[in-house]
Amino acid sequence: MDNGASSYRRFLDGDDNGIIEIVNNYKDGLILYLNGYVNNIFIAEELTEDTFFRLITKKPKFSGKSTFKSWLYAIGRNIAVDYIRHNSKMLNAPVEDFENYLTEEQNLEESYIKEERKIVVHKALYKLMPEYRNVLWLVYFEKFSNKETAIVLKKSERQIKNLLYRAKKSLKSKLEKEGFEYEEF
Repeated sequence: MDNGASSYRRFLDGDDNGIIEIVNNYKDGLILYLNGYVNNIFIAEELTEDTFFRLITKKPKFSGKSTFKSWLYAIGRNIAVDYIRHNSKMLNAPVEDFENYLTEEQNLEESYIKEERKIVVHKALYKLMPEYRNVLWLVYFEKFSNKETAIVLKKSERQIKNLLYRAKKSLKSKLEKEGFEYEEF
């Protein structure tokens, strides 16, 4: 059982430090993952807060059939999908809001993705279809197995394998067009 699961178990047993550890360990990655769904770092931060709030208030049961991280990301994904479903019409925002958004997103990305090559790949990911971006993010940045990714994205392992193949091919093509020298995935 991974560290998140033991922290969550401690939280359920009344140790508030357990939830603090979970937030500290998973917050940044979850924000960036959810940003792939909503394309707005501020909304992704709110959805991440909603995910942790759900853990604190509803205390869902973690069965241990997957890793804690994939279980947590699946909860976050469900919250993001609900948000998208309820807020499908985007409001027009002033240009100043987008400047703040881009600055905030860039700062978070740079703190989470430290190596220059990963930043280039990360930016190229946002040029891919969301389905491709999400599968690549989970497998390569979050180190999820195909089985864990299938749980989060609600697909079969076979579908994930095929999706991953097409996503890597698409990313490779995008990176080559931009003159990026890459190592084989």
